[in-house]
Amino acid sequence: MTESKVPGHFAYELDTRAESKPDFNVVTFENGNYAEEIVTYKDIVIQGRKIAGLMQDAGIGKGDAFALLMRNHPEFLYSLYAGALLGAVMVPIDPRVKGQRLAYMLNDSKSKGIILTSEFLANVEEVLPDVPDASVLSVSYKDNMKVPVTDVYPSLNEICNAPEAPPPDNRSDEIAVPIEVIYTSGTTGDPKGVVSKGDRIALPAQLAQFVWQYTAEDKLYTGLSLTHGNAQAATMVPSLMLSIPSVISTKFTKSRIWDICRKYGCTSFSLLGGMMMGIYSEPPKPDDADNPVRLVLSAGTPKAIWETFEKRFGVMIHEWYGAVEGGFAHKAPGVGPIGSFGKPLEGLMEMKVVRKDDMECAPGETGQIIFRLVGQKMEVDYLGKKKASQEKTRGGWLRTGDMGHTDEEGWFFFDYRAGGGLRRSGDFIQPQYVESAIAVHSDITDVCVYGIPAESGAPGESDLVAAVVPMNGNAIDPKSVFAHCRQSLEGNSIPSFLQVVDEIPKTASEKNLDRVLRDEFSKDADNVFAFMDYK
Repeated sequence: MTESKVPGHFAYELDTRAESKPDFNVVTFENGNYAEEIVTYKDIVIQGRKIAGLMQDAGIGKGDAFALLMRNHPEFLYSLYAGALLGAVMVPIDPRVKGQRLAYMLNDSKSKGIILTSEFLANVEEVLPDVPDASVLSVSYKDNMKVPVTDVYPSLNEICNAPEAPPPDNRSDEIAVPIEVIYTSGTTGDPKGVVSKGDRIALPAQLAQFVWQYTAEDKLYTGLSLTHGNAQAATMVPSLMLSIPSVISTKFTKSRIWDICRKYGCTSFSLLGGMMMGIYSEPPKPDDADNPVRLVLSAGTPKAIWETFEKRFGVMIHEWYGAVEGGFAHKAPGVGPIGSFGKPLEGLMEMKVVRKDDMECAPGETGQIIFRLVGQKMEVDYLGKKKASQEKTRGGWLRTGDMGHTDEEGWFFFDYRAGGGLRRSGDFIQPQYVESAIAVHSDITDVCVYGIPAESGAPGESDLVAAVVPMNGNAIDPKSVFAHCRQSLEGNSIPSFLQVVDEIPKTASEKNLDRVLRDEFSKDADNVFAFMDYK
């Protein structure tokens, strides 16, 4: 392959690939019952240049931020290329975000324009009066959205169907400048925008080669939102930079994931622990193991289902741990203890578990997990939050906010998010174990276990709530579920309440948003059932 004129620069790298293999089908966007959208390197460059022209006409240039609000579609790739071409900063926002939270992200990022798909136009128009510095740049209309086309805003469809445009005369050739602002999930408060610079774009490709060990014969899959770092790091960037074909679903679908992998011949996919529990909760099928997938990249595999998942679906799990702010550890298939997320890359990173006074914990003792790069300064740039950025890397270590422990051999284990542990009658309860037990009940298709303040009033103690989604919208028999819990769980792990809901709200990373469920919970609600009533 011809060497890029500016090695490591996202736009220049894609230009090079568009020259050497213009018609290579690098990404296929899978849209369920609607037509797939196949993207070549030539498509990314041609369409990206058109969008760059749109942005220039709107006064967006070097250092300016623009927001993207859409599910996984080709326009995501085109817009990221366009931003890199101009030196502008893309702010991909989880399309499920709306209301005050959406307004917050647009204002916090100082986005000057918004590119979106029409299904989210109403959400954007609702907050525009509260976002004085942003305007709608363009709206993309998809066949499956059934949203009337309006001439109020420029149509991205028309722009992409217009004649080819040359690259801008003043294109950016800087690498170590912001390329994206990716917001944290904000499960405990306002999300923070993590500034990601262009010189980090090569790191996922290196991990893919030397850690994941992807090859040219692989075909990657993800259903995670591209607004989340996992989908970009494990699938999008390796696919684009290494010319490994990938399939990206518009959104995650636990019931169709194996059928998708069979249809397209996908050999590897990435997911998170909550997604794995959802896949596992699907009714077993005779052909579960009849699939082309060899490797599942997982972050947060529940120990309770780890080996059963591998055996049932005929796959190997490569566990890893990381965050958009930095830090990385992994456990390759077949090495280390089940339940561990691994060890840091030797010679490149250091990781340890510490107490509040930063003294290192003994094996088996829970403390905060912290990272640092060997021989390099640890830096995190939270957009507009200098104090929070400095605190995140206090003492030269990245403070993850995750609580964990090591074993005698130095393997690391995740215990819980700081502030998120559940204690009941003095025992620490792992929600994932309760979830794994409930997930296999034949009437349940998804579950989220969380805590509410204990009726006993004991400080730090919680009563457990299991929010459950009925299989195929059918009714749930609380007596049957509680009886199942009595058989499958220790007494202290049996939920105090069942909360029957239509769906479990999720973040872009498919994490359960238990705070939303908690806000909606009421012991007197018609959809809440108490264990005490079914003893």
